[in-house]
Amino acid sequence: MFSGLNKYLKIILPKRLFYRALIIVAAPTILLQIIVTVVFFDSIWIKANKGMTRSLVGEIKTLVDLYKAGDKNQIDLINKTYKENFDYVINFLDGDTLNDNFERKFSPMDRSLRRELKSTFGNNNYWFSTTNYTETVEVKIKVDNKIIQFFFPKEKIATSSVRLFILWITLPSILLILIALLFLKNQTRPIINLAKAAERFGKGDYINEFRPSGALEIRKAGYEFDKMAKRINRHLNQRSEMLSGISHDLRTPLTRLKLQLALLNQKDLSKKMSKDIDEMEKMLNDYLSFAKTQSQEETTNVDVGKILDNIEMELKNSNFTLQTKNDLVIIGRANSLKRCFLNIIQNGLVYGEKVHASAEKTANRLVIVFEDDGPGIPKDQYKNVFKPFYRLDKSRSLNKSGIGLGLAIVEDIINSHGGNIQLSKSKYNGLKFKVTLPF
Repeated sequence: MFSGLNKYLKIILPKRLFYRALIIVAAPTILLQIIVTVVFFDSIWIKANKGMTRSLVGEIKTLVDLYKAGDKNQIDLINKTYKENFDYVINFLDGDTLNDNFERKFSPMDRSLRRELKSTFGNNNYWFSTTNYTETVEVKIKVDNKIIQFFFPKEKIATSSVRLFILWITLPSILLILIALLFLKNQTRPIINLAKAAERFGKGDYINEFRPSGALEIRKAGYEFDKMAKRINRHLNQRSEMLSGISHDLRTPLTRLKLQLALLNQKDLSKKMSKDIDEMEKMLNDYLSFAKTQSQEETTNVDVGKILDNIEMELKNSNFTLQTKNDLVIIGRANSLKRCFLNIIQNGLVYGEKVHASAEKTANRLVIVFEDDGPGIPKDQYKNVFKPFYRLDKSRSLNKSGIGLGLAIVEDIINSHGGNIQLSKSKYNGLKFKVTLPF
């Protein structure tokens, strides 16, 4: 039972901290005001209304009794006195037929008036209306063959302090909730800033200007996040610098080996060793390319359509076709995305004849699809090919002429932008890359 109630509450309650905190502050205040209002209405207002109505019906009963006594002079005197002093209007009408009563079901004033008139004059000897006139109540009493008509102000049977009481109840509640809104907004803003900073850092952006603020606990979380981000950045920088340094330092001895091989008289041996050195240089270039993916680059508004257009112009290859739409702007790093897309396209052109690319926006994602007509990759190898230094023995691979970092670089760039990449079979019987990136 409680488990089902808990699930239901999770569904209907707001998900954001600001609105949950607002409910915690506002709900008790509103509940207290409702309880105070109900208690006041039940114990004070209704009782006061009942006493005033009983007193007024007693006055009407007195006038009716005087009319029955038949002293016309005394009736005229009392009628004049009541009109001058109590704001009554009394008319004597011919006839003995009363209209059907129209009582508002949810009106305490109507209910009290009906109850007192019924107990005093019986079921069918009275009629009243509190709605025919804005500030006046009309009551008719049947006496023998006459009908006595009374007009009196509503304030005689309704307390005038109800609206003032409701006003004093409502305004402080609204004021308290507005103050709570202001303070809650200030308290939740540091949490939102921390979440945005964590999101940016997760997408590969470097956070240098983050300043913790808010309550002590939130500041502590902010300081710890800032220290963690700096440690991770330092680790990434050290790794990229190490790879760049090793790759760069190895170029010098390879260049010397090339020069020495060029002077050898044994041309066959020189040719074979030159091929090995060329392959080592290709490996070093792959290392450097992988290290560049970890280098710092500012995050800006990037038009993916323009990046793909620039790649198409640089390749100048009729086997690469591109279909894009307007407004393909996201927040990212242009050089990294260009390196990623270029890797995928060149891979398709190496292992297939044609590559087809398209890009479009969905509701909240940017989708870029690359399809080629090459031999493809077995389904059970889709996850493995993204591992660094992994090479396929059969079929095809981005890594056939490299060291196994091509798809690792691609996945690293896409993940650093908060996106994902999926492999599947293309409609051209080759390999399909589906890249999705957030706006």
